[in-house]
This record gives sequence, C-alpha cells and structure tokens, in this order.
Amino acid sequence: MTTFHSPLAVGAVTRQFQISGEFLSAEPYGSGHINDTYCAVFQQAGVRVRYILQRINTGIFKEPAALMENIQRVTSHLAAQVAGKPDCERRVLTLIPARDGLAWSVDLEGYYWRTYRFIENARTYDAVETVDQAFQAAKAFGRFQQLLVSLPAPRLHDTIMDFHNTPKRFDALQQAIVADVANRAALAKPEIDFALAHRPIMSVLLEANLPERVTHNDTKLNNVMLDDATGEGVCVIDLDTVMPGLAVYDFGDMVRTTTSPAKEDEQDLSKVTMQISMFEALLRGYLASAGNFMTKSERQCLAFSGKLITFEIGIRFLTDHLVGDKYFKVHRQGQNLDRCRTQFKLVDSIEQQEEQMNRLVESIES
Repeated sequence: MTTFHSPLAVGAVTRQFQISGEFLSAEPYGSGHINDTYCAVFQQAGVRVRYILQRINTGIFKEPAALMENIQRVTSHLAAQVAGKPDCERRVLTLIPARDGLAWSVDLEGYYWRTYRFIENARTYDAVETVDQAFQAAKAFGRFQQLLVSLPAPRLHDTIMDFHNTPKRFDALQQAIVADVANRAALAKPEIDFALAHRPIMSVLLEANLPERVTHNDTKLNNVMLDDATGEGVCVIDLDTVMPGLAVYDFGDMVRTTTSPAKEDEQDLSKVTMQISMFEALLRGYLASAGNFMTKSERQCLAFSGKLITFEIGIRFLTDHLVGDKYFKVHRQGQNLDRCRTQFKLVDSIEQQEEQMNRLVESIES
C-alpha cells in the first residue's frame, strides 16, 4: 500500500473526523514503509493546526478494528497516567475520534484511516547520532512499558501472531532450506550453517518463565520523538505492534537497531560491530525508567535479548532470501542475504562482548 492519495482526497477523509476549521493542505509525511501517512493543515480561529492522518495497511494488519481498539486503550491509559504533569499533551499520541465516535473511519473505498494530533517541536531520527540520543530513546521506551504495567484487563489483541516466536521463525527457515524454491541454498551455505549452529539459543527467552508485559515490539530510534530544544524522548509513536510480549524483546530490538553504525544491508561487514558505548547508553536509559518494575530474571536476560532478537531477524531475512524475497522489499538482488549477513555479524560481535555486557547490567543493578 504505497500509492498516495491526492491532497483533495486526503482533505475529504479528514471530514470523517472531528476536526474543526478550514482544511488548507495535506502532503505525505515521514519515512515509514507500512502505512500511508500524511500531514494535514487546518486553519482554526486564525491559527494553523496540524494533524497526522494514516491509512492503515490491512495487508499487514488483518484486523484493523482490533488494532485500533489496542491503540485506543493504550493511548487512553497513557494519557491518564501523565495527566497533570508538565507538557502532558505532547507525551502521548492523541487520537482524534471519527464523526461516529469510533477511533477510526472507513472511506468509500473500504480503507481504514486514523487521525492523531500533531506533536510540535519534536522530531524523529532515522539513525542514531549520539549516545545521548540512544539514552533518551531507551528511557522513553522504558517509560512507555512502565506506564502500561497497570493497563487493566482484558489482554490486548495480538496484531501479528507469533511475532517474536523464534522457534517458529527457525522452523520456517528449515522448511525454506529443504524446499529451496529459488535455488539459493548453496550460495547461502555459510549463513545456513551459522543459523543451524545457533539453534540452542532460540528457545531461551520463551523458556525463562518471564512475565508477560505490554510491549511496543518495534523499538527503532525513529519510533521515539525527541524534543527539539532538550533532546529528551518526548513521545513513543507507531503503536501498531503494541501487544502482549516480553519486556526484553523491546530492549533486544533497541540493541539490534542502535548499537551498530552500519546500514542494515551493509556489504562491508567490517563496519558491523556492537558498540559497547551505545549498549551502555541504552541500558542506563532503559533501566532509568523500566528498572522500577523489572524482575531480577528480566534484568539477567537484557544482554542476551540483544543477541536473540538480532539472530531472529537474521533468520527471517535468510528465510525470505531462500523463498525468493516474498516479505521484505528488496531493491537489488541479494539484498535480503546482505541483511542476514549484517545481523549474523552483529550476533557474532555481541557474543564476543557478552560477558562485558552482562557485567554492565550487574553494575547498574548494584
């Protein structure tokens, strides 16, 4: 779903939501690849006010009403938790209801839409530039988890089933190796051997008896808005994958996406390394907020989680390469194999520094 609507078409959609004033303009916004996102501008009492409109990708999220129920419950709970605190309106995404009172609207073509209030004077970054950015993002994600510990029943919907079920991801890889439908297994033998050699780690977190939490499940740096003036992590965004999971999944994905300076499809693997300074910044930021609720067992899994989540996405890239690039978009031949190689190189770098990472966790505990 990458075909964007015209400004007039987006303007027509905005009229399905409880937005007052005169519609002025709309244009594509942000760097996301899943949903179609627009920034719409309205004139309200002589003031220009911005909103974010998103068309939900129902090819990925098969049950958009359940997804929006999750988001409505989560944002309402977060808003209640921060009410009365300084700058509270910028610290939580605010849904604008549709005219019928629902948290979403369906247009004449059957597309699902949602609208948020625009958060001003903050921005996202696609790549980490400083250790302080890593600290601030991790602190924001930790705070997000901490505030949702008290989310009342019922359990949130699973928007993507078995999202971090590493054994199922591993089974899919094994099936792809055997089928070899694209005749690529022979050229990927070193990566296949690496994956098979790491089979013992795949069930460690699932068998660790860790408590289920409300987790974000996509903790890239660009899913936290950082304040323009202070650099503080103001608001966690992109809530489509918020669902039940393990807290350490979120931390592990931060390690995967933030600690290496290399691009995800970097072909020069000498550039791929787990930077211990970035890991420490993530750890200190995360525990500054999440440390209030985490159990000892969860803390003990923090360093390992980075290795497992990196391994998991590596086998997903490898599986997709073997089946002919069916899930992840590619812009050149072999791109998914390159993505797999960077993940596996990062796993190797983490393994070489795992003892030091664990000592850092212990030092912050004491």
